Amino acid sequence: MIPARYDSTRLPGKLMKDLAGKPVIIRTLEATVKTELFEEVYVVTDSEIIQKEVLKNGGKVIMSKKQHECGSDRIAEAVEFMDVDIVVNVQGDEPFMTRDPLNKVLDVFKEDHEKQIDLASLKQELTDWEDINNPNVVKVVTDFQGFAMYFSRSPIPYPRDRETSVQYFKHIGVYAFRKSALMDFYRLPMRSLEATEKLENLRYLEYGKKIKLVETDFKGIGIDTAEDLAKAQQYFLP
Repeated sequence: MIPARYDSTRLPGKLMKDLAGKPVIIRTLEATVKTELFEEVYVVTDSEIIQKEVLKNGGKVIMSKKQHECGSDRIAEAVEFMDVDIVVNVQGDEPFMTRDPLNKVLDVFKEDHEKQIDLASLKQELTDWEDINNPNVVKVVTDFQGFAMYFSRSPIPYPRDRETSVQYFKHIGVYAFRKSALMDFYRLPMRSLEATEKLENLRYLEYGKKIKLVETDFKGIGIDTAEDLAKAQQYFLP
């Protein structure tokens, strides 16, 4: 089995919001464990509030020793001295995570016999122009083999000719990393593309890492706003 690292990299506020009687972070932890894909699941955090809540609910926690600007750095610190090959990161605000999307990113490595792939992640087709133009919705362009060419907050590709048939894809922030790629990220400095777009996945591309994207129809609810939380509550109503 492959150990998963469940990451909580942002301020604890939204992750401690009540979702049908339990904090969002506990709902996400339980959903990840429920997939039964992993031998162990950890919450990686720098929040003592989250640490206490996870321990109270029987979960495992790794406390960060340093301040980090992104999830990859936080997880890299946590696994630096662990004997693991593949590390999976589920965002802390995804309480509806299911087995299928996680299985898809793991399958990428099972089929990569030459070990050419550094990361696996997910994409989903976008058809709503409001989402395509929304800078909070990260878009990804891949080559014909499904490898990431670029991630952006802008619409990519730019629709210069609206009559051209083109698909747009949203990047879903579920990652499976080779530990070696994760540790390279940790040790390498940020470059201009990552600094400009504020997207950590661009650091991997800038240093030549191969990211394989798998298409999914998974429609979770990431808890970013009060509206997201209200929508999520509806799923738990009798």
